[in-house]
Amino acid sequence: MLTILGFAMIATFLVLIMLKKMSPIAALVLIPALFCVFVGKGAKLGDYVIDGVTSLAPTAAMLMFAIVYFGVMIDVGLFDPIVRGILKFCKADPLRIVVGTALLAAIVSLDGDGSTTFMITVSAMYPLYKRLKMSLVVMTGVAAMANGVMNTLPWGGPTARAATALKLDASDIFVPMIPALAVGLLFVFVLSYVLGRRERARLGVLTLDEVLVEEVGEKETETVLVGAGGSGDVKSPVRTGGSGSGTDTDAALRDDDEDDGFQGLDPHRATLRPRLYWFNALLTVTLLTSMIMEWLPIPVLFLLGAALALTVNFPHIPDQKARLAAHADNVLNVSGMVFAAAVFTGVLQGTGMVDHMATWMVDVIPAGMGPHMALVTGVLSLPLTYFMSNDGFYFGVLPVLAEAGAAHGVSPLEMARASLVGQPLHMSSPLVPAVYVLVGMAKVEFGDHTRFVVKYAALTCLAILGAGILFGII
Repeated sequence: MLTILGFAMIATFLVLIMLKKMSPIAALVLIPALFCVFVGKGAKLGDYVIDGVTSLAPTAAMLMFAIVYFGVMIDVGLFDPIVRGILKFCKADPLRIVVGTALLAAIVSLDGDGSTTFMITVSAMYPLYKRLKMSLVVMTGVAAMANGVMNTLPWGGPTARAATALKLDASDIFVPMIPALAVGLLFVFVLSYVLGRRERARLGVLTLDEVLVEEVGEKETETVLVGAGGSGDVKSPVRTGGSGSGTDTDAALRDDDEDDGFQGLDPHRATLRPRLYWFNALLTVTLLTSMIMEWLPIPVLFLLGAALALTVNFPHIPDQKARLAAHADNVLNVSGMVFAAAVFTGVLQGTGMVDHMATWMVDVIPAGMGPHMALVTGVLSLPLTYFMSNDGFYFGVLPVLAEAGAAHGVSPLEMARASLVGQPLHMSSPLVPAVYVLVGMAKVEFGDHTRFVVKYAALTCLAILGAGILFGII
């Protein structure tokens, strides 16, 4: 019964948010509360919620101060050289922009933190997507998949969890998986190319000068643009009124809409601190090194880093308050989502639904599949890491699967490697706090993101699994 109710609760949540019948926060709170009553444990709802909030409070604190820290670093211009390099490659070609999004997300993912990746990627790419009227779910989907592949880095979380759960060395799990993960990342770039071609066919190809002129022309006069397809000579756009030559590339990338709040690419913004560039770079490298070396808990590191970054870059109290206010919207949205998700995970775990669901899925595996348990684990990692947290999967389900595999001669290392396959899909799970940073900053509905990304992320997972089998890794 608990198994059925668990799957029903998850299905109800996904259907309601994808159909936009409820907001994600409301659905994360009300649906599990209702199912908790159905289970007959309504009296313990408070305990389940408190347990869930307690377990996710460090994550919420980390995200709050990480948003402030990296928001300040974006404000002061730390990432501008990387962003300009990617944008120089992208120009105003939708195909290049989508591929550039995947490339930027993959590079920034090297720090092992999804929230950081999404903040930097969205801040850099959002203005271009908005200016060219490109699909924002393409941006969120590509970023999530690229980060999902890179999330398997030993310091990213899943590999360390698998190693801990099965008492293995993380490098023994990760290093042999590199070829398969490289195939997965290549697959993401291929998908980005395909999606980019689709956007190019829909929108055509412009130059950055034309993007600027088009915007001005919409407000002041008509603009002549090249039609979709990008063929033939590019005609110079015509505009009248206004000032400036229209040839300033950086100006074309500014986002001055009052309700957007993305001005991270404006080279003239007042928050830039060029004299402190190397201090901020050293501070960020030190922070990321401390995270990897685990010198202090991550929430503590970001708390200290945010306080230091604000104090040094903005020594005056009013300026500090202004920076905090500028990022308060993202902080509130993300932390609110995390605490709402705590209700969902608290009820799933407290009522025992997640345990029954995992046991049922293990039990339905045919006996004849025993010698192929690594393959089974790889396939199961897709739905299981999507419907439950990484902790629940790696510490609750993987040991059971590994024990079943050991009985048929499948090594724990193969099982551990196979368990990493589902991460590209996991990064878009409603139980992953970082995904709310992504959709929140990109101003994309979570349901729209889910409906778009699931099929492509699942294909990426299967590409990694297929490569692992082909290379004899799994």
